Amino acid sequence: MRYIQGTPREQAILFPETIEEYISDDNPVRFVDAFVDQLDLQAAGFQRTLPSETGRPPYAPGDLLKLYIYGYLNRIRSSRKLEQEAARNIEVMWLLRKLKPDFKTIADFRKDNRNAFKQVFREFILLCRKLELFGGELIAVDGSKFKAVNNSKRNFTKARLQKTLKRIDEKIEGYLNELDECDSKGPSPKRYSVAELESKIEHLKDRQDRYSQLLQEIEESGETQISLTDADSRSMAKSPKAPVSYNVQTAVDEKHKLIVTQDVTNAVTDRDQLSKIAIQAKETLGVEKLKVVADMGYSHGKEIKACQEAGLEPYVPTPVTSANRKLGLYGKEQFVYDAEKDVYRCPAGQELTYRFDTHELGRHIRYYKTSACRTCAIKAKCTRNKEGRRITRWVDEHIMERMQARIDANPELMKKRKQIVEHPFGTIKYWNDQGHFLMRGLENVRAEFSLSALIYNLKRVINIIGVPKMLEALA
Repeated sequence: MRYIQGTPREQAILFPETIEEYISDDNPVRFVDAFVDQLDLQAAGFQRTLPSETGRPPYAPGDLLKLYIYGYLNRIRSSRKLEQEAARNIEVMWLLRKLKPDFKTIADFRKDNRNAFKQVFREFILLCRKLELFGGELIAVDGSKFKAVNNSKRNFTKARLQKTLKRIDEKIEGYLNELDECDSKGPSPKRYSVAELESKIEHLKDRQDRYSQLLQEIEESGETQISLTDADSRSMAKSPKAPVSYNVQTAVDEKHKLIVTQDVTNAVTDRDQLSKIAIQAKETLGVEKLKVVADMGYSHGKEIKACQEAGLEPYVPTPVTSANRKLGLYGKEQFVYDAEKDVYRCPAGQELTYRFDTHELGRHIRYYKTSACRTCAIKAKCTRNKEGRRITRWVDEHIMERMQARIDANPELMKKRKQIVEHPFGTIKYWNDQGHFLMRGLENVRAEFSLSALIYNLKRVINIIGVPKMLEALA
């Protein structure tokens, strides 16, 4: 019994096989080729779609776009590795017709056409609509942190800089005291020499000047933090060791868990992101009404109101933020609002009536109060304020109350949220190994994630209907 034998390397082949024979009919590379060929790259915003009459001929943008889509599809994002694949990978040889662009050309293409990649993502979404792969009834919105090209040690908050400067001041003062001791008692073998102390003080003063300048930059810019490697990136957690990241937002359709729309921001929280991404998803799907579900991190009255005005039906749980509950007192949720009488009813059965209104942090707020608190038997369980308990109400609070009633009536929607929207993030980060960015700057990482989202959708659709049907849809 022998092993399966290969063809001897020295054997001449009289009739060479064509590269075409190596690429099967259901190979995804065939769809990549056909998909890019039917795109209007000039309308999408790609540069050099019309070659110049003079000078060295450039590579066609379509060929470089095919290379990037293939690379992301196969977990190859580095321009140097893509250059290597063009010289040794038979699928890439077939795709590019044996072109071998160098890594600088490949890298510059992604950088120079960063705003055009999102349009390529949208074009694939239109194909998915043609294939009726979207349900168009329910979407889930969520955000996830993707690591930026910026070490946490090169990210500074105002508080961290102030703490560091204070620590440097203390060290300088300690070294100066040691210098005084050296002058009065003479140098000791157990301590630093005068020259060493002076060198350390000079080094600390240099750091002090550098950090003082950074603190001044933060105060002048109005930002809460500053990153030195990638200026647009932000620390998204309170821990100074937390990775400096970007906040990636996606809206995912329920039917096949396909990403409808996506964006990248450097906002530290999701609080102000809901309406923008949800309205874009509604427009992309081309529907009149759409349910949108998100976690309580998106709970913001202004955003919920904007969604409803745009024809969306939001389902976002309202977090309990009452400071009284932390003190063991009655929270606001235990006060029942009577819309007809415009009063709140407290746990003791007393009515808190409207007293005055004001504008706080851009919101129109109404205040409610009662004089019964002075003689109330359970006042100690309700408030520590001598003047009694006050309740605040946003003028559009009824929007939040109706939404909470919808959530209570449809608890299964909140369970679906995780199944819908967290699947793409898990796949992109771990299966596709694209949980970190390679480029710097907000616009550049938006281009990167447009490719990542496109590849996620592409793989999903291949698994759902297969490459042949996708090619038929293009035709």
